[in-house]
Amino acid sequence: MENSALFTDFYSLTMAQGYWKNNRNERAVFEMFFRHQPFGGGYSIFAGLGTLLEKITSFSFSDEDITYLKSLNMFDAGFLDFLKTFSFNGTLWSMDEGTVIFPQEPVIRVEGNLLECQIIEGLLLNIINFQTLIATKTCRVWLASKKGMLMEFGLRRAQGQNGAISASRAAYIGGSSGTSNTLAGAVFGIPVLGTMAHSWIMSFDSEEEAFNVYADLYPDKSIFLIDTYDTLKSGIQNAIKVGRKLIEQGKNFGVRLDSGDIQYLSTEVRRLLDEAGFKNAFITVSNDLDENIIETLVKEGAPVNSWGVGTKLVTGGYESAFTGVYKLSAIYGKNGINPVMKFSDNPGKTTNPGVKQVWRIKDKNGGAVADILSIDNNENEDLLKKGQRYNFWHPSADYRHFIHTIENDIQPLLKKRMENGKLTGVLPSLNDVKSFAEKDLDNFDSTYKRLLNPHIYKVSITEKLRNLKLELIQKHQKNMY
Repeated sequence: MENSALFTDFYSLTMAQGYWKNNRNERAVFEMFFRHQPFGGGYSIFAGLGTLLEKITSFSFSDEDITYLKSLNMFDAGFLDFLKTFSFNGTLWSMDEGTVIFPQEPVIRVEGNLLECQIIEGLLLNIINFQTLIATKTCRVWLASKKGMLMEFGLRRAQGQNGAISASRAAYIGGSSGTSNTLAGAVFGIPVLGTMAHSWIMSFDSEEEAFNVYADLYPDKSIFLIDTYDTLKSGIQNAIKVGRKLIEQGKNFGVRLDSGDIQYLSTEVRRLLDEAGFKNAFITVSNDLDENIIETLVKEGAPVNSWGVGTKLVTGGYESAFTGVYKLSAIYGKNGINPVMKFSDNPGKTTNPGVKQVWRIKDKNGGAVADILSIDNNENEDLLKKGQRYNFWHPSADYRHFIHTIENDIQPLLKKRMENGKLTGVLPSLNDVKSFAEKDLDNFDSTYKRLLNPHIYKVSITEKLRNLKLELIQKHQKNMY
């Protein structure tokens, strides 16, 4: 059931039957892109690719699935027999997981017959949209903490079991150091982290006893939750008493704040720890944190060593969905590739036609300058080359453009991941994806990454792609009038 091909929008199946009955098996190209950055930010972190590729390779209809579809009285017996043997046999191109991405550029390109491309739409968008949202949110929180230690504590507030484990994976890519989700630790190898709940302390006759028992159990990993009763008059005092015993054993300890004025309390707790001679004892905080609160606390000099973030991390906070879409961009006909595009009264929903590649241009120092969409076909007529001077246009194909000479080596971002339904290589480990995301982020100036009013990164199209788009627009307008 978990990887049933029924995990698709119903219209994908009604269209699929239409393609099958009308022998519409021509090769098509679909692209996934998104329309605007979440959280009012200047970047997003591409995540979910590893999960998607693993799911697609075994995406199929079980006997139970076929029985259900038959009960709907919508599908021919012949089509249902066809679905019994369905598997994705197409080709999939994508950016590296962990890549910093921007609106209007294809992050995934799928090539296959119309039917198979259509059926995987729901799966693809569900996985990539959610994990990209959470990876992006986590990265914002992580950068706000000045790349501090960030703990993802969101299991109990996530949208269901799958939402929780997917969020843990995506958060790790985006910058978290570990998770409270034990299953995510087992499945993905993410470090698992956690201390104690208030219930632990309340179950004992005294706070000091609760800390003592915990310290005896976990002398190497003792973090005391100090706000159950009174943070300054009770919690920190008992933590210092028990902590002194650990220090005498050559151990260290920490304390956690989960309520109250974090700025004031962390400052006072730090003072009391230092006065007791425990300058290496650390402070971790939680309490419904997000990137804006953490950035403020950091700017105010709150002496916090690590951050526990849950609800607003794994749910996306005030923005609960990523705007990724999946659109047809080309169909192969008798005479080759026929580019197609969606027209709209809303210019933001007008798509870019044809089979495309995305190039990231960097300056001579390696800093990212712009991402460029070009036509990608067998003629290699729209390749970008180092040392060449180009005129790049706004994706809306209007008058806005910039002229640029490419100063550094340039590489295409879309790479082949699947061919004929098979993986083309070994998937990178989650740790490798996490490291790549951090390195890729470093290629961008801080102005693109600030929380307030970030600089807008250029995504442009080549002159050849612009001309193709204008040609299709003119052809469409001619047919209308």
